[in-house]
Amino acid sequence: MEKHNKTSITVFFLHGLAGYPIFSFLFFMLCLIMYIIILLGNSFLIAISILDSHLHTPMYFFLGNLSFLDICYTSASVPLSLVNFLSEEKSISFVGCGLQMFFSFAMACTECVLLAVMAYDRYVAICKPLRYSIIMNKGLSVKLVTSCWMAGGLNSVIQTPLAMRLSFCGNIIDYLTCEILAVLKLACEDISLNVFLMMISNIFIVVIPVVFIFISYFFILFTILRINSVEGRKKAFSTCSSHLTVVIMLYGTILFMYMKPESKDSHATDELIALFYAVVIPMLNPIIYSLRNKDVKAAVIKLSKNIFSQTM
Repeated sequence: MEKHNKTSITVFFLHGLAGYPIFSFLFFMLCLIMYIIILLGNSFLIAISILDSHLHTPMYFFLGNLSFLDICYTSASVPLSLVNFLSEEKSISFVGCGLQMFFSFAMACTECVLLAVMAYDRYVAICKPLRYSIIMNKGLSVKLVTSCWMAGGLNSVIQTPLAMRLSFCGNIIDYLTCEILAVLKLACEDISLNVFLMMISNIFIVVIPVVFIFISYFFILFTILRINSVEGRKKAFSTCSSHLTVVIMLYGTILFMYMKPESKDSHATDELIALFYAVVIPMLNPIIYSLRNKDVKAAVIKLSKNIFSQTM
Protein backbone atom coordinates (compact mmCIF):
# COMPACT_ATOMS: atom_id res chain seq x y z
CA MET A 1 0.00 0.00 0.00
CA GLU A 2 1.30 3.42 -0.89
CA LYS A 3 2.35 5.48 2.08
CA HIS A 4 0.95 8.92 2.82
CA ASN A 5 1.44 11.41 5.57
CA LYS A 6 -1.35 13.13 7.42
CA THR A 7 -1.26 16.22 5.21
CA SER A 8 -1.82 14.20 2.02
CA ILE A 9 -4.91 12.37 3.27
CA THR A 10 -7.99 14.24 2.10
CA VAL A 11 -10.37 11.31 1.77
CA PHE A 12 -10.89 7.88 3.31
CA PHE A 13 -12.48 4.87 1.63
CA LEU A 14 -14.84 2.77 3.73
CA HIS A 15 -14.54 -0.82 2.51
CA GLY A 16 -16.54 -2.51 5.23
CA LEU A 17 -18.50 -5.52 3.89
CA ALA A 18 -17.02 -4.74 0.46
CA GLY A 19 -16.27 -8.45 0.11
CA TYR A 20 -19.98 -9.15 -0.31
CA PRO A 21 -21.05 -6.93 -3.24
CA ILE A 22 -23.99 -9.17 -4.13
CA PHE A 23 -25.57 -8.33 -0.77
CA SER A 24 -25.07 -4.54 -1.04
CA PHE A 25 -28.65 -3.84 -2.08
CA LEU A 26 -29.96 -6.17 0.63
CA PHE A 27 -27.86 -4.37 3.26
CA PHE A 28 -29.11 -1.05 1.89
CA MET A 29 -32.78 -2.02 2.14
CA LEU A 30 -32.44 -3.55 5.61
CA CYS A 31 -30.56 -0.54 6.98
CA LEU A 32 -32.97 1.90 5.33
CA ILE A 33 -36.01 0.19 6.83
CA MET A 34 -34.40 -0.04 10.27
CA TYR A 35 -33.24 3.60 10.12
CA ILE A 36 -36.79 4.75 9.35
CA ILE A 37 -38.08 2.67 12.27
CA ILE A 38 -35.38 4.20 14.51
CA LEU A 39 -36.41 7.74 13.58
CA LEU A 40 -40.14 7.07 13.94
CA GLY A 41 -39.96 4.86 17.05
CA ASN A 42 -37.60 7.04 19.06
CA SER A 43 -39.31 10.27 17.98
CA PHE A 44 -42.60 8.73 19.07
CA LEU A 45 -41.22 7.94 22.55
CA ILE A 46 -39.84 11.46 22.91
CA ALA A 47 -43.14 12.99 21.81
CA ILE A 48 -45.31 10.79 24.02
CA SER A 49 -43.15 11.49 27.08
CA ILE A 50 -43.55 15.23 26.48
CA LEU A 51 -47.26 15.27 25.61
CA ASP A 52 -48.53 13.04 28.43
CA SER A 53 -48.22 14.65 31.87
CA HIS A 54 -48.30 11.22 33.54
CA LEU A 55 -44.94 10.47 31.92
CA HIS A 56 -43.24 13.57 33.33
CA THR A 57 -41.12 11.43 35.65
CA PRO A 58 -37.35 10.85 35.91
CA MET A 59 -37.66 7.44 34.24
CA TYR A 60 -39.22 8.87 31.08
CA PHE A 61 -36.94 11.89 31.15
CA PHE A 62 -33.99 9.48 30.97
CA LEU A 63 -35.78 7.40 28.35
CA GLY A 64 -36.38 10.49 26.21
CA ASN A 65 -32.66 11.26 26.34
CA LEU A 66 -31.86 7.64 25.42
CA SER A 67 -34.17 7.91 22.40
CA PHE A 68 -32.57 11.20 21.35
CA LEU A 69 -29.12 9.60 21.71
CA ASP A 70 -30.15 6.71 19.45
CA ILE A 71 -31.40 9.13 16.79
CA CYS A 72 -28.17 11.16 16.91
CA TYR A 73 -25.92 8.09 17.01
CA THR A 74 -27.48 6.43 13.97
CA SER A 75 -27.80 9.72 12.06
CA ALA A 76 -24.05 10.25 12.41
CA SER A 77 -23.23 7.14 10.38
CA VAL A 78 -26.22 5.36 8.80
CA PRO A 79 -27.08 7.92 6.04
CA LEU A 80 -23.55 7.76 4.65
CA SER A 81 -23.52 3.97 4.96
CA LEU A 82 -26.73 3.83 2.92
CA VAL A 83 -25.08 5.91 0.20
CA ASN A 84 -21.95 3.78 0.25
CA PHE A 85 -23.90 0.53 -0.05
CA LEU A 86 -25.00 1.70 -3.51
CA SER A 87 -21.79 3.52 -4.43
CA GLU A 88 -18.66 2.16 -6.05
CA GLU A 89 -16.41 4.76 -4.46
CA LYS A 90 -17.54 4.37 -0.80
CA SER A 91 -15.63 7.46 0.33
CA ILE A 92 -15.74 10.05 3.09
CA SER A 93 -13.69 13.24 3.41
CA PHE A 94 -11.00 13.59 6.06
CA VAL A 95 -13.05 16.25 7.89
CA GLY A 96 -16.22 14.18 7.47
CA CYS A 97 -14.47 11.17 8.95
CA GLY A 98 -13.39 13.21 11.98
CA LEU A 99 -16.90 14.57 12.50
CA GLN A 100 -18.47 11.13 12.14
CA MET A 101 -15.98 9.68 14.60
CA PHE A 102 -16.57 12.51 17.08
CA PHE A 103 -20.37 12.30 17.14
CA SER A 104 -20.58 8.48 17.03
CA PHE A 105 -18.02 8.10 19.81
CA ALA A 106 -19.62 10.82 21.94
CA MET A 107 -23.13 9.35 21.60
CA ALA A 108 -21.95 5.79 22.33
CA CYS A 109 -20.06 6.88 25.45
CA THR A 110 -22.97 9.00 26.66
CA GLU A 111 -25.36 6.06 26.26
CA CYS A 112 -23.14 3.76 28.32
CA VAL A 113 -23.14 6.23 31.23
CA LEU A 114 -26.85 7.01 30.83
CA LEU A 115 -27.76 3.32 31.19
CA ALA A 116 -25.97 3.33 34.55
CA VAL A 117 -27.98 6.40 35.61
CA MET A 118 -31.18 4.64 34.56
CA ALA A 119 -30.15 1.64 36.68
CA TYR A 120 -29.76 3.95 39.68
CA ASP A 121 -33.24 5.35 38.98
CA ARG A 122 -34.70 1.83 39.03
CA TYR A 123 -32.74 1.04 42.22
CA VAL A 124 -34.24 4.03 44.03
CA ALA A 125 -37.74 3.29 42.67
CA ILE A 126 -37.73 -0.32 43.93
CA CYS A 127 -35.45 -0.25 46.96
CA LYS A 128 -36.48 3.16 48.33
CA PRO A 129 -40.00 3.71 46.91
CA LEU A 130 -41.19 6.04 49.72
CA ARG A 131 -38.26 8.40 49.13
CA TYR A 132 -38.21 8.13 45.33
CA SER A 133 -39.80 11.51 44.59
CA ILE A 134 -37.50 13.20 47.11
CA ILE A 135 -34.26 11.59 45.90
CA MET A 136 -34.97 11.58 42.16
CA ASN A 137 -36.17 15.15 41.97
CA LYS A 138 -36.09 17.24 38.79
CA GLY A 139 -32.86 18.99 39.73
CA LEU A 140 -30.95 15.76 40.29
CA SER A 141 -32.35 14.22 37.09
CA VAL A 142 -31.17 17.17 35.00
CA LYS A 143 -27.73 17.10 36.67
CA LEU A 144 -27.34 13.36 36.04
CA VAL A 145 -28.30 13.64 32.37
CA THR A 146 -26.05 16.68 31.92
CA SER A 147 -23.16 14.73 33.46
CA CYS A 148 -23.76 11.86 31.01
CA TRP A 149 -23.63 14.19 28.01
CA MET A 150 -20.55 15.95 29.37
CA ALA A 151 -18.75 12.64 30.01
CA GLY A 152 -19.42 11.38 26.49
CA GLY A 153 -18.60 14.72 24.86
CA LEU A 154 -15.40 15.25 26.85
CA ASN A 155 -14.17 11.75 26.07
CA SER A 156 -14.77 12.29 22.36
CA VAL A 157 -13.15 15.75 22.46
CA ILE A 158 -9.98 14.09 23.79
CA GLN A 159 -9.96 10.88 21.72
CA THR A 160 -10.99 12.17 18.27
CA PRO A 161 -8.33 14.90 17.75
CA LEU A 162 -5.64 12.54 19.07
CA ALA A 163 -6.66 9.98 16.45
CA MET A 164 -7.03 12.39 13.53
CA ARG A 165 -3.68 14.14 14.18
CA LEU A 166 -1.75 10.96 13.38
CA SER A 167 0.19 10.24 10.20
CA PHE A 168 -1.56 7.53 8.18
CA CYS A 169 0.01 4.88 5.96
CA GLY A 170 -3.12 4.55 3.86
CA ASN A 171 -6.66 5.75 3.48
CA ILE A 172 -8.64 2.51 3.16
CA ILE A 173 -10.68 1.81 6.31
CA ASP A 174 -11.78 -1.81 6.38
CA TYR A 175 -14.95 -0.90 8.23
CA LEU A 176 -18.42 0.51 7.53
CA THR A 177 -17.76 3.79 9.38
CA CYS A 178 -14.88 5.91 10.67
CA GLU A 179 -14.70 3.85 13.84
CA ILE A 180 -11.83 5.06 15.98
CA LEU A 181 -10.06 1.69 16.36
CA ALA A 182 -10.27 1.05 12.61
CA VAL A 183 -8.72 4.47 11.91
CA LEU A 184 -5.92 3.88 14.44
CA LYS A 185 -4.93 0.73 12.53
CA LEU A 186 -3.89 2.97 9.62
CA ALA A 187 -1.46 5.01 11.73
CA CYS A 188 2.21 5.10 10.72
CA GLU A 189 3.42 6.36 14.08
CA ASP A 190 3.34 5.33 17.71
CA ILE A 191 -0.23 5.11 19.05
CA SER A 192 0.67 4.10 22.60
CA LEU A 193 -0.79 7.37 23.95
CA ASN A 194 -4.05 6.70 22.10
CA VAL A 195 -4.22 3.14 23.41
CA PHE A 196 -3.44 4.24 26.98
CA LEU A 197 -6.11 6.95 26.98
CA MET A 198 -8.57 4.54 25.38
CA MET A 199 -7.98 2.05 28.19
CA ILE A 200 -8.49 4.78 30.80
CA SER A 201 -11.71 5.96 29.14
CA ASN A 202 -13.00 2.37 28.89
CA ILE A 203 -12.62 2.02 32.64
CA PHE A 204 -14.72 5.13 33.32
CA ILE A 205 -17.18 4.81 30.42
CA VAL A 206 -17.70 1.04 30.22
CA VAL A 207 -16.28 -0.89 33.19
CA ILE A 208 -17.47 1.35 36.03
CA PRO A 209 -21.01 1.74 34.59
CA VAL A 210 -21.27 -2.04 34.11
CA VAL A 211 -20.17 -2.66 37.70
CA PHE A 212 -22.59 0.00 38.92
CA ILE A 213 -25.46 -1.56 36.94
CA PHE A 214 -24.57 -5.02 38.32
CA ILE A 215 -24.55 -3.75 41.92
CA SER A 216 -27.83 -1.86 41.39
CA TYR A 217 -29.57 -4.95 40.07
CA PHE A 218 -28.13 -7.08 42.86
CA PHE A 219 -29.91 -4.88 45.40
CA ILE A 220 -33.01 -4.69 43.18
CA LEU A 221 -33.19 -8.49 42.97
CA PHE A 222 -32.61 -8.81 46.72
CA THR A 223 -35.46 -6.36 47.39
CA ILE A 224 -37.83 -8.06 44.92
CA LEU A 225 -37.22 -11.49 46.48
CA ARG A 226 -38.21 -10.07 49.88
CA ILE A 227 -41.65 -9.06 48.59
CA ASN A 228 -44.19 -11.55 49.90
CA SER A 229 -46.80 -11.57 47.13
CA VAL A 230 -46.10 -13.03 43.68
CA GLU A 231 -48.05 -10.19 42.08
CA GLY A 232 -45.94 -7.65 43.95
CA ARG A 233 -42.70 -9.25 42.80
CA LYS A 234 -43.97 -9.38 39.22
CA LYS A 235 -44.99 -5.73 39.28
CA ALA A 236 -41.66 -4.65 40.79
CA PHE A 237 -39.64 -6.58 38.23
CA SER A 238 -41.73 -5.26 35.31
CA THR A 239 -40.65 -1.71 36.16
CA CYS A 240 -37.02 -2.51 35.31
CA SER A 241 -37.32 -5.39 32.82
CA SER A 242 -37.18 -3.09 29.76
CA HIS A 243 -34.01 -1.37 30.98
CA LEU A 244 -32.42 -4.71 31.87
CA THR A 245 -33.21 -6.07 28.40
CA VAL A 246 -31.55 -3.06 26.72
CA VAL A 247 -28.50 -3.35 29.00
CA ILE A 248 -28.06 -7.05 28.22
CA MET A 249 -28.33 -6.42 24.46
CA LEU A 250 -25.93 -3.48 24.46
CA TYR A 251 -23.21 -4.80 26.74
CA GLY A 252 -23.67 -8.36 25.49
CA THR A 253 -22.86 -7.14 21.98
CA ILE A 254 -19.85 -5.14 23.19
CA LEU A 255 -18.46 -8.06 25.20
CA PHE A 256 -19.00 -10.50 22.33
CA MET A 257 -17.15 -8.17 19.94
CA TYR A 258 -14.10 -7.65 22.13
CA MET A 259 -13.86 -10.92 24.08
CA LYS A 260 -14.54 -13.58 21.43
CA PRO A 261 -11.51 -15.53 20.13
CA GLU A 262 -9.92 -14.29 16.91
CA SER A 263 -10.23 -16.31 13.73
CA LYS A 264 -9.61 -15.77 10.04
CA ASP A 265 -13.32 -15.22 9.47
CA SER A 266 -13.76 -12.95 12.48
CA HIS A 267 -13.53 -9.64 10.59
CA ALA A 268 -16.75 -10.13 8.62
CA THR A 269 -18.43 -11.27 11.84
CA ASP A 270 -17.18 -8.15 13.62
CA GLU A 271 -18.65 -5.93 10.92
CA LEU A 272 -22.04 -7.64 11.10
CA ILE A 273 -22.02 -7.35 14.90
CA ALA A 274 -21.07 -3.68 14.58
CA LEU A 275 -24.00 -3.23 12.20
CA PHE A 276 -26.25 -4.89 14.79
CA TYR A 277 -24.90 -2.55 17.48
CA ALA A 278 -25.29 0.55 15.30
CA VAL A 279 -28.73 -0.10 13.82
CA VAL A 280 -30.62 -3.03 15.35
CA ILE A 281 -30.27 -2.07 19.03
CA PRO A 282 -31.41 1.57 18.51
CA MET A 283 -34.35 0.17 16.52
CA LEU A 284 -35.32 -2.31 19.26
CA ASN A 285 -35.05 0.15 22.17
CA PRO A 286 -38.36 2.00 21.55
CA ILE A 287 -40.09 -1.28 20.69
CA ILE A 288 -38.97 -2.86 23.97
CA TYR A 289 -39.98 0.14 26.04
CA SER A 290 -43.35 0.41 24.24
CA LEU A 291 -44.39 -3.25 24.29
CA ARG A 292 -43.26 -3.93 27.85
CA ASN A 293 -44.57 -0.73 29.42
CA LYS A 294 -48.17 -0.25 30.55
CA ASP A 295 -47.69 3.51 31.08
CA VAL A 296 -46.63 4.03 27.46
CA LYS A 297 -49.54 1.92 26.20
CA ALA A 298 -51.96 3.91 28.34
CA ALA A 299 -50.48 7.18 27.09
CA VAL A 300 -50.87 6.04 23.47
CA ILE A 301 -54.51 5.10 24.03
CA LYS A 302 -55.21 8.41 25.77
CA LEU A 303 -53.49 10.43 23.04
CA SER A 304 -55.31 8.48 20.32
CA LYS A 305 -58.67 9.19 21.98
CA ASN A 306 -57.87 12.90 22.25
CA ILE A 307 -56.87 13.09 18.58
CA PHE A 308 -59.95 11.14 17.54
CA SER A 309 -62.30 13.32 19.61
CA GLN A 310 -60.80 16.50 18.11
CA THR A 311 -61.29 15.26 14.55
CA MET A 312 -64.94 14.35 15.13
